[in-house]
Amino acid sequence: MIKLLADSTCDLSDAVLEQYNIGVAPLIITMDNMSYQDRVDIQPDDFYGMLEALPEFPTTAMPSPATFLKLMEDAVASGHEEILCICMSSGTSGSYQSAVIGKEYFEEAHPDSPVKIHVVDSRSMSHGSGWLLLKSAQMREAGSTFEELVDFNETYKTKVKHFLSVDDLDHLIKSGRLSNASAIIGKLLMVKPIMSMKNGKGAIVAKERGTRKVLKHYTNEFRKRVNPDITNFVIIGYTSDQRIAENLKAKLETETDFAGEIYLMQMGVSVGTHVGLGAISMFFVEK
Repeated sequence: MIKLLADSTCDLSDAVLEQYNIGVAPLIITMDNMSYQDRVDIQPDDFYGMLEALPEFPTTAMPSPATFLKLMEDAVASGHEEILCICMSSGTSGSYQSAVIGKEYFEEAHPDSPVKIHVVDSRSMSHGSGWLLLKSAQMREAGSTFEELVDFNETYKTKVKHFLSVDDLDHLIKSGRLSNASAIIGKLLMVKPIMSMKNGKGAIVAKERGTRKVLKHYTNEFRKRVNPDITNFVIIGYTSDQRIAENLKAKLETETDFAGEIYLMQMGVSVGTHVGLGAISMFFVEK
């Protein structure tokens, strides 16, 4: 039996996590002198409702190795002999390294255990690692072996295409993702930066004026880039405004020939800390 694990930045919905029995190590969010576990002690809607009124910018911390170790121990106790853990990019978080240490702790505590554990550095953020997790869950249900899941993730993890646009540039500045000068220019020109992943880190790849042009950019790039043999579903992410996500879904359905599933999923608290309100994202596998 194969167990799938992740950190909470995967941002998969509770329904999907429950359906595929995916274990999650929550990141820790600290704000207003209080600490919370992502999606455990605080939910996204609650967080976005209070975000703008916070006196100081929230901070995030990776799950501890002990947290990952417990998830692994629990998986084995429930009868799983193979564990695949898919984590946020090591270029943006320490979650991957924490999971690797958790694996080492498990192996030290159980030197004769036949259990196989593989930790994937997804090179992705938010629903990028979530895409790999959901695909892995579908493949597992279809009968893929542990080795086939490992090979798929290591082969395609750098092919998961990210697009992220934000409504409020201030959060990217405070989290170190964008320079102050770029933000000032963006605000003056009403420019929305579009980010993607390069070498495991976020990078601005385009700029558009207004949400309408952002969604047009997403749709055009999807048509040009999508790998139809691998991409049987798309994940659209949002923070505070689901209507934007619904508009993007409608554009993909009417302006492309994509016939697969399109999921709308809210970004969690840890990711929302860095991107702020009004963010919209899209994830699929490119050619």
